[in-house]
Amino acid sequence: MSEVKKKKKYLYEVDLMRVLFIGGVLLNHTTTAFKNNVGSGSGSELFLEASHLMLHFTRMGFMFITGLVLVLNYYNRKHQWFKFWRKRYINVGIPYIGWNAIMMWFTTITAGVALNWPNYFQNLWDAIIHGNKYYMYYILVTFQLYLIFPLLIYMFKKLKNHHMAILVTSAIIHLLLVIGIKYWLPGVDRDNWWYLFRAYGLNVLVYEFYFIAGAFVAIHYNEVDKFIEKNHRVIGWSTLALAIGTVGLFFGNINILHLSMSATESIHQPFIFIYDTFMIVFVFWIGRQYAHARHHGLPAWADRMVKNMSRVSFGIYLVQTIPITFLYGILSVVKLPSIVTLLLLPLGYAFVLGGSFLISWFCYKIPPFGVLIGRPQWHINKGVRKNVKNNEAIKQAVRE
Repeated sequence: MSEVKKKKKYLYEVDLMRVLFIGGVLLNHTTTAFKNNVGSGSGSELFLEASHLMLHFTRMGFMFITGLVLVLNYYNRKHQWFKFWRKRYINVGIPYIGWNAIMMWFTTITAGVALNWPNYFQNLWDAIIHGNKYYMYYILVTFQLYLIFPLLIYMFKKLKNHHMAILVTSAIIHLLLVIGIKYWLPGVDRDNWWYLFRAYGLNVLVYEFYFIAGAFVAIHYNEVDKFIEKNHRVIGWSTLALAIGTVGLFFGNINILHLSMSATESIHQPFIFIYDTFMIVFVFWIGRQYAHARHHGLPAWADRMVKNMSRVSFGIYLVQTIPITFLYGILSVVKLPSIVTLLLLPLGYAFVLGGSFLISWFCYKIPPFGVLIGRPQWHINKGVRKNVKNNEAIKQAVRE
């Protein structure tokens, strides 16, 4: 298989993939808010719980895209890793620290609790080093990936004739990991383990397959694209069957294995690994159809909507806690029958998605707030940006 071309073309399919994955993330968190506000033991609660595993591919999808765009951008560059680390940790670290601070202030104020500044800064430091608040786990995992990214590049370059073996080995390792996490780890005392192993959901190793798969696709893009296009019907129907199978997995975990609800809906399960992989491949195919449709009559408004949402997808991820917090507040006040609450889910989702987009778009358009979503308006700090139009496509394609 051929390697990445040095001259990168803009991948419009990645735009749609980002939109679908961030949309799925927000739907996941919105359904959780509704599940917590319908009647306990109601049919509405059971419906939301049983269908919840279908939405768990989104986290892995973002891990895949991160590996894909990083390798597309850096595989054939002259490697200056200290420059890479400085750029990445600053560009992502500022939003990470900034939104942790903003969200902690926001959630404290909305809870009606007076701010105690010593406790605030202590809690803020704890949130920053652990990445366990406000859905920031993805960024902490990404920080770990940045650290080991040179090793990933070195591995693919050193074993340039064995990339398929790398991918298969990675898949086997990942399958063994999730089997261990589901069937062995719950019975192990982890109190004295290092934090990143105790809180394994924040450990880059449990996502290694998706990063490596993204790297593999970046390096062998044309061959992978042809394979998926040739087999897209099988992939699509298999994905649908696996999605329905997550409902069976839910009831099997509850009624046969007698797992807790947390373990039942964990993303780290063998079946979910297979489902996520098929879903990511299928979403990739959908993205390719979008890229094709752009040249065959796609309405300009639809293309513009996808492009704009993709531009601020990272910002949407960062700010989602704000509208979600308001949604929890609204649902706690509005007391309705469970079925009525469930029927209001599309409205609640539109509120969360629309609110997150508007906040992110404000940051994107109004200096200097772009720095908070990883899109700083550099012309404010370093003079007028040159060749913006010519470089926009490349910059967008390689941004997480």
